[in-house]
Amino acid sequence: MISIIIPALNEEKYLSLLLESIKKQKFPFGSAQGRQDYEIILADAGSKDKTLEIAKKYGCIITPGGLPAKGRNLGAKVAKGELLFFLDADTVLPDNFLKKALSEFNERNLGLASFCLVPFPRSKISYFFMNIFYNQPIILLENTLPHSAVGILIKKDLFEKLSGYDEDIKLAEDHDLGRRAQKLFGAKTGIIKSTEIFVSDRRFRTEGWLSVGLKCLLCELHLIFIGPVKTDIFNYKFDHYENKKETKK
Repeated sequence: MISIIIPALNEEKYLSLLLESIKKQKFPFGSAQGRQDYEIILADAGSKDKTLEIAKKYGCIITPGGLPAKGRNLGAKVAKGELLFFLDADTVLPDNFLKKALSEFNERNLGLASFCLVPFPRSKISYFFMNIFYNQPIILLENTLPHSAVGILIKKDLFEKLSGYDEDIKLAEDHDLGRRAQKLFGAKTGIIKSTEIFVSDRRFRTEGWLSVGLKCLLCELHLIFIGPVKTDIFNYKFDHYENKKETKK
């Protein structure tokens, strides 16, 4: 069984899109003898909108959350699956995503995997920037400098050996997880090539492509030369990507 873990805070606008895309998935294994193929765990950080209502409608297991690292760790504690799939709330899975991803994960004998991203709504400029600044670099650095963000598939026993996400890290705790997996336990990590994840471009619309790109570059340099980001130097806040002007309308 696979446990899909989603940290969330006020995600009513996107959550139903994600959960509906999960509902449509086909799996490489059946549910013979009453076996449950997957479970969805929502780690809620205190949503004030309809996030919890939507999660209950789709049969999610709900657990308390916090900042993303804490939410993911709390979700993992109640997970029953031998595989954990951490997924941001503002994503959508394409058809047959899980069948393709799990098949490749097993064929390559990976311990941890992440994915290339496709922004939505899709435009030429957003797709160009996502490929140049994220997708191509993570593929090129797949074996030497692991990257893992937005969607991370990991074996539960490996996750437990790592003691989960480091909750002291303020930004890029997901990349840290992948690099610790490779460095500390020699885990085989990789980028899944057979499918991708659709992710909202809201952070880029809100902060600007150049601003987000510069922040990611500086964060990467911090990780390489200084170490994990454990201060508020990048001023990261959970639930700050929504366009406040749109919210007021």
